[in-house]
Amino acid sequence: MKKVLILGSGPNRIGQGIEFDYACVHAIYALREEGIETIMLNCNPETVSTDYDTADKLYFEPIVLENVLEVIRKEKPDGVFLQFGGQTPLKLSLHLKKAGVKILGTEPESIDMAEDRELFRDLINKLGIRQPPSGTVRSKEEAIKIAEGIGYPVLVRPSYVLGGRAMRIIYDEEELLSYLEEAVSVSYERPILIDKYLSDSVEVDVDAIGDGEDYLIGAVMEHIEEAGVHSGDSAACIPPYTLGEQVVKTIKEQSKKIAKALNVRGLINLQFAIKGEDVYVLEVNPRASRTVPFVSKAIGYPLAKIAAKVGVGNKLRQLLPEVFERIKKGDVHIASDFMSADKKLYAVKEVVFPWKRFPEVDPILGPEMRSTGEVMAIDEEFGMAYYKAQLAAGQRLPTKGKVFISVADRDKSKIVDLAKGFKALGFELCATAGTYRFLREHGIEATHVLKVSEGRPHVVDMITNGDINLVINTPTGKKERSDAYYIRRAVLQYDAPYTTTVRGGYAMLSAIECFLSHGGKLRVYAIQDIHK
Repeated sequence: MKKVLILGSGPNRIGQGIEFDYACVHAIYALREEGIETIMLNCNPETVSTDYDTADKLYFEPIVLENVLEVIRKEKPDGVFLQFGGQTPLKLSLHLKKAGVKILGTEPESIDMAEDRELFRDLINKLGIRQPPSGTVRSKEEAIKIAEGIGYPVLVRPSYVLGGRAMRIIYDEEELLSYLEEAVSVSYERPILIDKYLSDSVEVDVDAIGDGEDYLIGAVMEHIEEAGVHSGDSAACIPPYTLGEQVVKTIKEQSKKIAKALNVRGLINLQFAIKGEDVYVLEVNPRASRTVPFVSKAIGYPLAKIAAKVGVGNKLRQLLPEVFERIKKGDVHIASDFMSADKKLYAVKEVVFPWKRFPEVDPILGPEMRSTGEVMAIDEEFGMAYYKAQLAAGQRLPTKGKVFISVADRDKSKIVDLAKGFKALGFELCATAGTYRFLREHGIEATHVLKVSEGRPHVVDMITNGDINLVINTPTGKKERSDAYYIRRAVLQYDAPYTTTVRGGYAMLSAIECFLSHGGKLRVYAIQDIHK
């Protein structure tokens, strides 16, 4: 193979960004090592992939079928890579195959099977793997019927979406009808999928590589926020910090089973939800994911480079002989050996949001991606790694003062240990009426604070005056301008640390406990030393 075309991700935008540029550039570097000429097709001047000296040739054009075919006609490459540019190039896979273009890596039919919600559901059923109850609908009437049958809350999404666009958790029929009228147009050509939303479940991401014969898992990442928050918006930890060994083993086995069924050649990203001991597959993307840079740095294996070399005919056993030596000894998970000398380490990814630039936006997390960057921290303890990740993302967690807690009714039963944990560290608690009553009923001392609608001084006044040091506030699922909206906007304006999920609250508690236990001092690790 002498010449390869790589399709980039197009304009950077929320939901598809610089992580795919990273994958494209690493693929170029890998192909250069193989002595292959590289041609880059992308249309964003703010990326490294479009630097004049990155690829051998650069075509600065929008990534649409007509442009891609014109470049192929002119350059006559030996093959085209789609998997490094995220969702945009994947949409062209079947069209390019029909035009006689050689697609490197995973076959277009397999890409379509993973991306088409109905085909994917049928595949998972054949493999005997659990997935949330779901249905595909092509009209409002069908949507109401399916949602009632599945039971609210439900997750509603179109096929082939970018960054979770137009995905939403719906709590009742009124919300569903409003969504169908405002957010998407449903028709036979544009069906939507309705999934059962698994409340109180933990979401997990897996990045893996396959070569048609062998399949290697790069990492199993446990999300810190609850399932339902877009994977690009959730903090994540390698290795999992709360999941049991058997659950992680099941995730690995199912990941390999799915990758093998799709005959993956190169990268694949899988997403699971864990409810109790049950593992449910949510979706699969046969391409680079936005977590590839994080995983690669955490485990010391450049996944995009390896995938590019696999795509042009190399085998994993040739590329990673030391890993397969370890597999013989019973280790089937690269990240399980994420060690520095004899120490087990945790890597935590935290995301960065642009809320301050959008004064009217409610900073709550959901299925549609909103983050614009991410940071990474490493430590021997999960709590300390999470503390450092918060610091890097711009949140300095307090070691004393007042914690304000206000959560939706469905979350109240989960905050007892959280509140007790903060009390044990010497924090004062304050809460608005509903949460205050709940805490007092459970013997937890707290101060009652007025809502914005109840008079002054209220909770937003306290945040403005710097009297509240940490805010834990979960949304009700509705989008109206409630008291909670003004609380969340106030914490942004006055730089108070906050979280909008209960699991995020527990992670913050763990981080503060850890930081205090080390006398308020941070350990520093150089990533180069970790991967010696």
